[in-house]
Amino acid sequence: MSFPFCRAGGRDGGESQNHGRLPEKWVVIMTLTEKTAYLKGLMEGLNLKKDSDEGKLFNAIIDTLDDLAMTVSDMDEELDVINEELDAVGEELTDLEEDIYADEDEFEDEEEDDDIYSVICPTCNEEIYLDESLLDQGGIKCPACGEELEFDFGEDECDCGDCGCDCECEEEK
Repeated sequence: MSFPFCRAGGRDGGESQNHGRLPEKWVVIMTLTEKTAYLKGLMEGLNLKKDSDEGKLFNAIIDTLDDLAMTVSDMDEELDVINEELDAVGEELTDLEEDIYADEDEFEDEEEDDDIYSVICPTCNEEIYLDESLLDQGGIKCPACGEELEFDFGEDECDCGDCGCDCECEEEK
């Protein structure tokens, strides 16, 4: 059966029915509901009696096709709404990912700048990890035993060259 003014590429998968009869700009894609209405019109043009066996069969087929076409049309509308919502969620997710990973990149940059030092408490032999800011304070209390630990980074003490501190004083002499 040939449907007038139809071509491939419609949402409902209709095939090209133009057969070169009309210029392409006149070709219109019929939806499923329009095709069902067209079939109903053809059936009415056959002048079948509605009480005959053939009339009852064709009416049942057309009613079924009409129900299917309406269902597909409703599903298409719902799918359009879902796609719009999904696009919105995707955009929000992209924004969140950018925010999260941007913060993570900043955090990684900060981590790379911070050196961690290990100190062993002379009283309890507990290993304590410190960053630059704690060392700059000059001292802390050992979290294990409470002993006051002082950090002195005086560089003016070494001029000897034989204290074993790996300074460059020895090389300057």
